[in-house]
Amino acid sequence: MKLARFTAGGPPELGLVLGDRIVSLGRAAPGLPTDMIALIAAWSQVEREVRAIADRAESGLPLADVRLLAPIPRPGKIFAIGLNYADHIAESGVEAPQQQVWFAKAPSAANGPFDPIEAPAAGYVDYEAELVAVVGAGGRRIAREAAPAAVFGYCVGDDVTERRWQHRTPQWTLGKSFDTHAPFGPWITTADEIDPHGLDIRAVVNGETRQSSNTRHLVFDVWDQVEHLSGAMTLEPGDLIFTGTPGGVGAAMKPPKFLRPGDKVRIEIDGLGAIENTCVEALAPEPT
Repeated sequence: MKLARFTAGGPPELGLVLGDRIVSLGRAAPGLPTDMIALIAAWSQVEREVRAIADRAESGLPLADVRLLAPIPRPGKIFAIGLNYADHIAESGVEAPQQQVWFAKAPSAANGPFDPIEAPAAGYVDYEAELVAVVGAGGRRIAREAAPAAVFGYCVGDDVTERRWQHRTPQWTLGKSFDTHAPFGPWITTADEIDPHGLDIRAVVNGETRQSSNTRHLVFDVWDQVEHLSGAMTLEPGDLIFTGTPGGVGAAMKPPKFLRPGDKVRIEIDGLGAIENTCVEALAPEPT
């Protein structure tokens, strides 16, 4: 199933994507949760009803007539793993990490799948195509073999990064947390439909393919990541895990190719869809 958050000109709604149409869950079943995190948290109680809506749905709105929003407007937590594809490690000029390298992105960085991202004309803003895992049941100290049951679904994401801020200190959080710098979506594809470790992933900037890989090349796979993160904290419904980016980022090109106003960044993952964000002018961050 594909679950989305959208607006058809009114308040945001939750919807079920069926082909090229979207069915409003609230209109089909007014008793269902109207918030995505609440829906995920209640999934064991409401899944049958949602699936029944999918089975009997005969209409809905054309996707072309609605605006798709960030599936979760303010995730409780956004964590992302660094240096998790061999080719990205090589282009970064560092040794392969022996331990998982984690950083946080502020929840306020969450952005819609087709909304603008801020990229100053004189900035150092970069793209990073990523598979995003959405936590479902979650929990604490989740063993690797139990990790699949802790994940609700998957999205396409872009770990947009301001490189100068990222590298000005050993801590990456500020450079990863600018407003608009975590677009994801276009919907959540439930985990029962996806093998997260065999998906082609691409980043296309202004029609040029910059990144192209497959999630089978993750150094630490999704189950490793869930086990590791949950050893430190409780993973809760709707938390996001950005699972790593392959080689081909703009900072590693010679010369570097950072994003500028007007650039279009499209991230595609087979089976999950695509997001596309246009860069818009913003004030340049303070120089170092």
